Amino acid sequence: MIEAISTLASANLTRSPAWQASFSIDGKYLAVCFGNPNTHVKIWQCCKTQTSDNVNNKTPGAVEDEEWKLIATIQDDAGHTRSIRSVAFAPTSISYGVVPILATASFDGKVLIWEYCHDDEEDDDIGNKDDMIQEKDNDNYTIANNEQSTSSYFEPIAQLEGHDNEIKDLAWNATGSLLASCGRDKTIWIWECFLPGTIGGVESSNMEGGDDDGEAFECLAVLQGHDGDVKSIAFGPSHNQWGEGEEILVSASYDNTIKVWAEEAGDWYCAMTLGEDSHVPQSIPASSGGIVHMSTVWCVGVAPGGVRFFSGSDDGSMAIWKLYTATERKKLFPNEQVVSSTDGLWKCVGRLPDAHSSYAVFSIDCAPTRAGHGRIASAGGDNSINIYREESLSGSGGGASDAPKFSLEDVAVDAHDGDVNCIKWHPRDGRCLVSCGDDGAVKLWRYIR
Repeated sequence: MIEAISTLASANLTRSPAWQASFSIDGKYLAVCFGNPNTHVKIWQCCKTQTSDNVNNKTPGAVEDEEWKLIATIQDDAGHTRSIRSVAFAPTSISYGVVPILATASFDGKVLIWEYCHDDEEDDDIGNKDDMIQEKDNDNYTIANNEQSTSSYFEPIAQLEGHDNEIKDLAWNATGSLLASCGRDKTIWIWECFLPGTIGGVESSNMEGGDDDGEAFECLAVLQGHDGDVKSIAFGPSHNQWGEGEEILVSASYDNTIKVWAEEAGDWYCAMTLGEDSHVPQSIPASSGGIVHMSTVWCVGVAPGGVRFFSGSDDGSMAIWKLYTATERKKLFPNEQVVSSTDGLWKCVGRLPDAHSSYAVFSIDCAPTRAGHGRIASAGGDNSINIYREESLSGSGGGASDAPKFSLEDVAVDAHDGDVNCIKWHPRDGRCLVSCGDDGAVKLWRYIR
């Protein structure tokens, strides 16, 4: 079951749509970007509080309330000149004293990097308000008033340029050493990042100032190959199946295809193009011409472990892709064409043709491993949020992964008053999700098994 537990930003159809949301790696911060006419980014911080009915409960494992407080707003006049379309926290470890780093991308063709600043003298750290007492609300989630802290702000520390026009999406790799951007110019840019808290990273103070920005970010590659806008990108592990790099990059495009990019000797190349006849399951009807997605591929979501990813399309379908190692490929699919004889293979092993009742699937996110339930969340043009679970196939002899079956477990009908643009699982709490939509609303949801 999925239920709304709180609204961080209220719906208002006359104002800016909420495009994308991003949690920090520890789940303590949440950023959401809003488009025109009043484009901006809001950042909330989650702090633990004690409620009136458990304030005296000191037993181990006692549940604390979580309060989300608006701590900063990045306005369009702070750096971007057009609608802000994507936002992503760097996966740097805040636990070791590294301040949150945020990337934003805009229709102005620029990527800006922001660093969190906080004045401890003006306002005590809101993450340690152990003496607060509040009334319990919405199953241990409460919202502080939206009066922003005047002592917290995000400062721009770098500006990355290269795209000809609108940037549509951003993605960090798992370590924060790479940042990728994609856009309307049909290209993908990959930047090497030397962030605080990463291997080889610079100190925070060395990132400040325009002349030093190049020391922290360096363009590694500009990938070309798609025939249309590149809508979505995501990093995943290579599992030593492509090139020499530890990671691959998956991209989805207006050209109805998905591409897999890999790195060899420092150069990135297209390892596979998915969506063509040779990479589809027999279960796809002949009427489709053997094509997985008949229209724009809006989103991709890589599953924990990186041996699967999911894609969603404007045609209303959602596809499941599986990684086969080079050894498995040679045994199971000996006629498949690959770039190198040592390459693995991505193959579509399942498809939900009407994931959102023939409406576009705009966002897909896989629950983190620590959630322990493996659910898939999707959001679409039918104004709804769907939760899918994989069914266990008894007696399958271990072959269930070659033909997985996903069933719709729950639906939040009319979750927003318009398209639901983004859905994200909390990185540490498998019961919590956040959504944002064309109505400008940002909502927290509780998933109950």
